Amino acid sequence: MTGNVRPAMSQQGSPSAPRENRPQGDPWHAFGYVVSGVGLYGFLGWLADQWLGTSFLVAVGILVGAGLGIYMTFARFDLKKFDEQPDDEHHSDEQDK
Repeated sequence: MTGNVRPAMSQQGSPSAPRENRPQGDPWHAFGYVVSGVGLYGFLGWLADQWLGTSFLVAVGILVGAGLGIYMTFARFDLKKFDEQPDDEHHSDEQDK
């Protein structure tokens, strides 16, 4: 009976197994993007405040930096674009011949 089950099980792909071309989901990368965006753009906003004599650009810089950090996180870890890529790239080579 196990002779029938093993071939069937080996043909099924593991849905939870990550593909090789997917980025690893390290949460420290996401944290780093957001914190560095807030720090960099907050600092640039503070410099602009000092130069222009205003007091609101640091808050604008922090918000813009957080937004860009979140955008970079989604751009890096967008799994839909990695799922749409074909698994085997040899199909295009065979069609060219």
